[in-house]
Amino acid sequence: MQRNRIWPAMLATGLGDGSVMSERLRSLSRFLLHRALPPVLVTGALLLLWELLASGPASTLPTPSQVLSDTWDLIVDPFYDNGGTDVGMGWQILASLERVAYGFMLAVLVGVSLGVLIGQSTWAMRGLDPVFQVLRTVPPLAWLPLSLAAFQDSNPSAIFVIFITAIWPIIINTSVGVRNIPEDYRNVSRVLRLNGAEYFLKIMLPAAAPYIFSGLRIGVGLSWLAIVAAEMLIGGVGIGFFIWDAWNSSMISDIVLALIYVGIVGFLLDRLVAFIGNRVTRGTVAG
Repeated sequence: MQRNRIWPAMLATGLGDGSVMSERLRSLSRFLLHRALPPVLVTGALLLLWELLASGPASTLPTPSQVLSDTWDLIVDPFYDNGGTDVGMGWQILASLERVAYGFMLAVLVGVSLGVLIGQSTWAMRGLDPVFQVLRTVPPLAWLPLSLAAFQDSNPSAIFVIFITAIWPIIINTSVGVRNIPEDYRNVSRVLRLNGAEYFLKIMLPAAAPYIFSGLRIGVGLSWLAIVAAEMLIGGVGIGFFIWDAWNSSMISDIVLALIYVGIVGFLLDRLVAFIGNRVTRGTVAG
């Protein structure tokens, strides 16, 4: 009798495991069909079109196959170092990311602080908002000569360009988020008699976080765009200078590879900020 009771239980467990496995396979199939397959097909179609258009006798651009063969050494060895600016693509991207990290973090600290001030104070908004609206329309590279004159060095000048590019969307979005904090939240803070620091950490930042992270996503994207352009002018190690140097050497395939890397890194930066934002705001920031 004991054996008769054990076999149905084992059979039910086996069926349960098979059902779970089948559900996982169906989920994987749905993911591949609806999420992975469309970009693969579109990318393949674009590469095929590029190959056909660039294969003509009048074309001055390399085909994808030619780009792959010309840049194979750069792809398989991205971290070589022959001294000076003759370094692999990995080092070029890391140098650019370092500048972006310094400039963007500085923009986050200053931008969130000024955004909170403008959002909280009507006087600050009336006094600073017109100034910010004028300054944010200045193209990022227009600040480069002024920063070079002030810092007398290319690296802090590039960091300043990143800072001045990223700060405006952070200020604007933070101030909007602070102004849109529900009045009920403010009333609760008064009932609980929260001091300034407690209100800032427990009420203001959580409520304004979706707006803040929306500004951060815009800011990090603009930062990556600006550093590539700035490095074309300041020289040294960096992906922007690599592209300009490749142009001067008529190495079009190297430029194409660098642009692909620039796009991938920019996408990953945006996804990283979106991921952190969704974790902090519990999914209230669109990913």
